[in-house]
Amino acid sequence: MSVSQATESPTWRPKAIIFDLLTGLIDSWTLWDASTPSRTPEEGRRWRAHYLATTFAVGAYTPYEDHVREAARAVGLPESAPEALLRDWGTLQAWPEAGEILGQLKARGYKLGVVTNCSIRMGNVAAQRVSERVGAAAGDGVFDAVVTAEESGFYKPVGKAYEAILVALGVDARDALFVAGSAGDVDGATKAGMKVVWHNRVGLDKKGDAVPLREGRTLDDTLRDFL
Repeated sequence: MSVSQATESPTWRPKAIIFDLLTGLIDSWTLWDASTPSRTPEEGRRWRAHYLATTFAVGAYTPYEDHVREAARAVGLPESAPEALLRDWGTLQAWPEAGEILGQLKARGYKLGVVTNCSIRMGNVAAQRVSERVGAAAGDGVFDAVVTAEESGFYKPVGKAYEAILVALGVDARDALFVAGSAGDVDGATKAGMKVVWHNRVGLDKKGDAVPLREGRTLDDTLRDFL
């Protein structure tokens, strides 16, 4: 059941569906929690919140790994926390329904893309974890393009970060649907000219004035008008 719905089933159909990766398609929250000394959401959420505030304000790309470490220090976590997160990055898990949903979207002919706030190396690892859920090797027909902040030179919600994935997919903003994972992406992708749905899996608070076409707690609910 959806959390909210701004419109009835739309007649508009995008040419491309673009995803936030690390919340929209992947359960990165569990890894952040597990990397803290207490292995609890309380510590993990505090650390992740500081990281998100920092990266969404920084603009131009500076190393992702540095932001992860700086956020840990800012909330009083030991160096072992970011080192555990970076070490175990390859264990990230896609949300359970991600493979089926991506397969359905691909079968319907949508171009699929990812734009993510991380380094090239970490973005590629995370994208491959999603591809494994679909049952294909990374780059073997699952995503038509993956653009990281390191590649575009900018962290979301800077407009140039979203523009980079549109260029990579060869579509205009008016022909793209963005699947936000974080609250900041709802506002950022809307300002970049895209229609937006919000996969608000972890119940994040709204930010900004933008209203998504739909907000849901699962990918299938969030994207049900396009399946």
